[in-house]
Amino acid sequence: MANSDVRQLLSSLQFSDSAFPSGFYTMSHGLEGYAQARLVERGDVQELLAELLTHSVGPGDATALAAAHRAALAADWGLVQEVDQRLFASKLNAEMRRASVRSGHQLTDLAGEVIGGPALAEYGRRVTAGTTPGCQPVATAMVYADSGVETEQAVASDLFAFAVSFVGAALRLRLTDHRHAQVMLHGTGAVIEQVAADAVARDLADLGGCAPVADIMSAQHERAEARLFAS
Repeated sequence: MANSDVRQLLSSLQFSDSAFPSGFYTMSHGLEGYAQARLVERGDVQELLAELLTHSVGPGDATALAAAHRAALAADWGLVQEVDQRLFASKLNAEMRRASVRSGHQLTDLAGEVIGGPALAEYGRRVTAGTTPGCQPVATAMVYADSGVETEQAVASDLFAFAVSFVGAALRLRLTDHRHAQVMLHGTGAVIEQVAADAVARDLADLGGCAPVADIMSAQHERAEARLFAS
């Protein structure tokens, strides 16, 4: 393996690690809403994760990440900003918009300190100026563009980070245990592979998922009297 390949791998591992403080730990990605509505039980978590990846995260966040990554490599900052704005507008619930932006801002700031680079610097300036929302997948695209990680690998890494965060939320909601959590993550690999390939191939005009029940769960979660997670 070439040195550049090793560096790309290490970068992917660092930024998809659940210990990286991007804010994912505070999110259940809608799972708490499903649990509050009693629509998910211990045996349903992996299927729900696969459905969200396929119908929501893949067509939305992952597609935006792929498009923003390509735009950053081409130094097309107007397109990066357009992708960010489209993704923000596609998130129907205020809770999901806030969570994505909060995590995106935190990631942009911290990654700028950790690795730096022209994409993060330019994107950070636009986020600070308020000309672009700062959604987490677009911020992640800037990180991987500056790290030299290829587009499909970048998308797959972020999808895996989502899966780890989702399964971690299931642990804290007592919908799984540590052993089965690892079984679920391994079993989701094939889904992530397909969702990543689809996201890379998808046109920006087709950005946006269709998961109405997830949107309803998020809307209800916004108004819940007690919440463990921010989303």
